[in-house]
Amino acid sequence: MTIAVKAAAGIIGTVLAILALIIAVLKGLLGLISFITLAIKVAVIGVFVALFIVIGLMVFRTFRNNRKSED
Repeated sequence: MTIAVKAAAGIIGTVLAILALIIAVLKGLLGLISFITLAIKVAVIGVFVALFIVIGLMVFRTFRNNRKSED
């Protein structure tokens, strides 16, 4: 009888250990996905900031060239 109880406890322990490992892997995967999402968001914001800077420089150059041509 005691051998059957030990075997059952061993199976339950094994299932719980595998379940804990699966949860740990999913937690790490979720962290990786959130990091990649954050990196993509920062990259998109950086592209928009660079685009606004380039547009501002183009407007400034055009304004400056127009003032020079009028003089």
